Amino acid sequence: MSGNMVGRVFNDRYQITELIGVGGMAEVYKALDRVLGRTVAVKVMLPQYASDQDFRQRFRQEAASAANLSSPFIVNVYDWGQDNGTYFIVMEFVRGVDLKTAIKERGPINQRKVAEIGAQVCQALSVAHGQDIIHRDIKPQNIMMQPDGNIKVMDFGIARAKNSLKSKTASVLGTAHYISPEQAQGKELSATSDIYSLGIVLYEAVTGKLPFDGPDSVSVATKQVNELPVPPHEIKPDIDPALEAIIMQAMEKDPSRRFLTANDMKQALNNYLTGRTSNIGNEPTRNMAGYAAGPAMAQGDQTEVMPPQGQGNGNSNRTGQGRTIKTESPKQARRREKKRKALIALGVIAAILAVIGIAYAITHTPRTGEIPDVTGQSVQQATTTLEAAGYTVGTQTQVFSDNIGSGSVVSTDPPAGTQADSGTRVNLNVSKGREQIEVPDLSGMTEDQARSALTRLGLTPNAGNTVASDTVDEGRVASQDPASGTRVDPGATVTYSLSSGPDEVTIPDVTGQSRSSATSTLQAAGFTVQIGQTVSSQSVSAGNVVSQSPAGGTRARSGSTITLTISSGPSQVQVPNVVGMTQSSATSSLENAGFRVSVTTDYSNSVARGTVISQSVTGSANSGSTITITVSQGPQSTGTSGSNSSSTGTNSGSGSGSSSSQQNQSGQSGTGGNSGSNSGSSSSSGSGSSGTSR
Repeated sequence: MSGNMVGRVFNDRYQITELIGVGGMAEVYKALDRVLGRTVAVKVMLPQYASDQDFRQRFRQEAASAANLSSPFIVNVYDWGQDNGTYFIVMEFVRGVDLKTAIKERGPINQRKVAEIGAQVCQALSVAHGQDIIHRDIKPQNIMMQPDGNIKVMDFGIARAKNSLKSKTASVLGTAHYISPEQAQGKELSATSDIYSLGIVLYEAVTGKLPFDGPDSVSVATKQVNELPVPPHEIKPDIDPALEAIIMQAMEKDPSRRFLTANDMKQALNNYLTGRTSNIGNEPTRNMAGYAAGPAMAQGDQTEVMPPQGQGNGNSNRTGQGRTIKTESPKQARRREKKRKALIALGVIAAILAVIGIAYAITHTPRTGEIPDVTGQSVQQATTTLEAAGYTVGTQTQVFSDNIGSGSVVSTDPPAGTQADSGTRVNLNVSKGREQIEVPDLSGMTEDQARSALTRLGLTPNAGNTVASDTVDEGRVASQDPASGTRVDPGATVTYSLSSGPDEVTIPDVTGQSRSSATSTLQAAGFTVQIGQTVSSQSVSAGNVVSQSPAGGTRARSGSTITLTISSGPSQVQVPNVVGMTQSSATSSLENAGFRVSVTTDYSNSVARGTVISQSVTGSANSGSTITITVSQGPQSTGTSGSNSSSTGTNSGSGSGSSSSQQNQSGQSGTGGNSGSNSGSSSSSGSGSSGTSR
């Protein structure tokens, strides 16, 4: 089921945003309460437990009981319900790390801090035990360390619900490393069972090690019942014996030898923190200087006055029972009397001084009381309250708070309820308001990267409409709201818009249009116009568009540049002089120069047949224009029928004689002279002459 809940909304209110923890009974998610706009934690029961009717009923009852626990050191329960068969509890979202993580990362924790943690857990347990709720699963994983230095105990009620499942007793003993011996044996539990578990938590916190460990939970539970822990000072020699005594009493195997109530244990821890004497178990009573008052000295360690064994006269010596007793002179007696009187005087003076000291101590002993709870008060109000109770106000530390307004007191150090002497310095943790989160810069991220960056910071991602962008690749973030760098409340929604790529437009086709008309058309379509080369064109009039790049009909980004090529009209080319060339040579020369050729023929008496007589254009002309050449047919015949430019040969004859009749291509016959297209020759007789010409 892990992770499958992300994105789901329970009861149209709690939007799951991130998986933050997995346990044997449930998964815990970070979520947004869309009604109140706050970040919460949602514990979702695993299906195999949620399907049990007895469990569901007990789960509901215990959730209701936990919701009634009111303490600054207990995670608040806001709501309970089910959505499509999924059962969940909505709780306060606590920022910070659990104590287990803190121990793993830092090793043994400062002894005074361990005592403060223990005192706060005891205060939480006192509230629960007062309502007949036994936690049954006290362990460092269920103790959250907040940024302001205080703790929150989690999972009240859930542990009891787990142990109420008759069919699952083998798997619901609690956490083996922290359960009490009676819990390991399946016996009825009491408030002292939680105290035992807390003792193990403090043992681990102060030494960095567990008192009992093994390859499996059964072996660990067996040790909880049958073995004694190694004293903490053997692991950490510098541990204070007073704190060690508190921990060891909490871990007594016999519940009756432990602290009977969590409040008793809290009092012992507060006494340790304030340096007051405390008789715990077999620990020697401590005086204010911190020295142990040991057992009375044995006989022989004190100076002793021996009584005389007999009476003597004068200066005689007597021997009695192995000892020689010397009698003193009057002078020695007087000297001894003076010493005796001096000692008596000193004794009297010492007694007087002792009485004075006792009287002073009685009249100047600090008054002891509980530090008042000033949570929610302004600094000025809190100062007045604390000073009226006999305490002095120390340092002020600014901390974030979701519940306490800016400028008001979040907590005190030592915590409220701690027993402390008058004059004790009380430090204030002052709210600087809700924690504000700086919105990250999402520019250029993929959608997955943007969502991950936002949820990791406790913000709610929201995908907006796609937008065209010339600078951001398609599918990446082009814009966001609020902008990066803006500070917002946890859980605030950040909307991002993905790029659809450049905004492309179809380019109009302006070829053949005048330069001005083409420019206007392209600019109206959103493009920039650039005039490129001017080229000659046989088909496009001068001043009009010959071509464009990119071509018309294609798509390009709006605002991009279209380059136009403008016509200068047809180009002028030097016309070759082909007069005198044969028809074929002249045609090739003109075509190679870029002209078209038209051929006509004419008679010429001076130019050989097939030779160019003249051309229509000399000098230069437009490339591609037509040049007409006139090709010689040779001399014209003298016959009567004239010339035919299409004839390849002529006949002529004269005289009065008769000539043979010959039909030409036009189907005519004549006498005397005959010209036509006949390529043959004709003969004539008579006095005239007959000839053939080409």
